[in-house]
Amino acid sequence: MEPCRVLLVDDEEEFVTTLAERLRLRGMEAKVATSGEEAMRILESVPAHVVVLDVLLPGMGGLEVLRRIRAKHPQIQVILLTGRGSDQEAREGLSLGAMDYLIKPIQLEELIRKIREVAPCAARERL
Repeated sequence: MEPCRVLLVDDEEEFVTTLAERLRLRGMEAKVATSGEEAMRILESVPAHVVVLDVLLPGMGGLEVLRRIRAKHPQIQVILLTGRGSDQEAREGLSLGAMDYLIKPIQLEELIRKIREVAPCAARERL
């Protein structure tokens, strides 16, 4: 069975590295990017099933990264995760194709449940 491939994009390196390790312990393949530009480079070489994307990134912001993912990799599911959310930002992200809009802090089990809800690999895991 193919494990879920998850790309975590957040400029808080310690947070995202720790989160990746926890996802790996749960059987997922987790990669890390600390900028939108790095995320797009990784997706060109290693496609992910799900991208968990911080909205507030330096340089290319999370919503712009989402637009580019939708344009180049429409099969990839995106979950937005932010520390400072707003209704307008949530509406914009969801209208751009994000599957969900989550606010930090989030419990690990909740994030894993969301990933499994949206990831095509999760459907295979449930069989």
